[in-house]
Amino acid sequence: MSRHVAIVTDSTAYLPPRTMERHGITAVPLTVVLGDRALEEGTEISTRSLAQALQKRRPVTTSRPSPELFAETYREAAESGATGIVSLHLSAELSGTHDAAVLAAREAPIPVHVVDTGMIAMALGFCALAAASAAEAGGTVDEAVTAAEKRAAGTSAFFYVDTLDYLRRGGRIGAAQALFGSALAVKPLLQLSGGRIEPLEKVRTASKAIARLEEIVADRAGAAEVDIAVHHLAAPDRASALADRLRTRVPGLADLHVSEVGAVIGAHTGPGLLGVVVSPR
Repeated sequence: MSRHVAIVTDSTAYLPPRTMERHGITAVPLTVVLGDRALEEGTEISTRSLAQALQKRRPVTTSRPSPELFAETYREAAESGATGIVSLHLSAELSGTHDAAVLAAREAPIPVHVVDTGMIAMALGFCALAAASAAEAGGTVDEAVTAAEKRAAGTSAFFYVDTLDYLRRGGRIGAAQALFGSALAVKPLLQLSGGRIEPLEKVRTASKAIARLEEIVADRAGAAEVDIAVHHLAAPDRASALADRLRTRVPGLADLHVSEVGAVIGAHTGPGLLGVVVSPR
């Protein structure tokens, strides 16, 4: 991170490693607690191990990064020549990561602007890329923040899950909302709204729910120039097929990312997740 404005995010952005390296983005890892073991997302636990643990109903929880880990990241950015940092993180409604970053920013050797993007997964990743592009163009900290916030304001995220049980257990959706998908054979569609995961629609059968997810994404994209990310957990064929269909249905498609979510998001959604992020440029 040799440029004047350094960009920091967290591991739930799920940006490809090469993309982060190319744009000089640093990701601070969250932690997955599997039984009595605390494991860093991205390096110490695979999504396959997570899916197996969930299927066996082993206890799985997640934890924010420590303020000390953020402080170390900020010091390293300063030592690399940065004069300011933009630190962009997943929704504060879903995690204490933003709060940990704020605590560390108070003691940082250079100014740090911490941003609650209200996003998760590649919805957060696209915000980090927008900030990095502004910084690469010579922009100030404020200009990089503005670019990220503008991207966040236009970005939407929609999800299909096989069951709401994992979200309910992790406290990411309320018991009353969990009833939304409790009826026999009803499959829930969810959206990110106000930084929270909220019910959107309920559809009979998984195939009809995924078809409806495709329609919602195509309508949201319209004819604008958009980037799209298709996420999954333990459902690669389902994700690949949806991505192929979106390539033909979205006329303004710029970049399309297909990836499996990491262990932190996966711990709260469970196997079978299919999510789509729509982010206008």
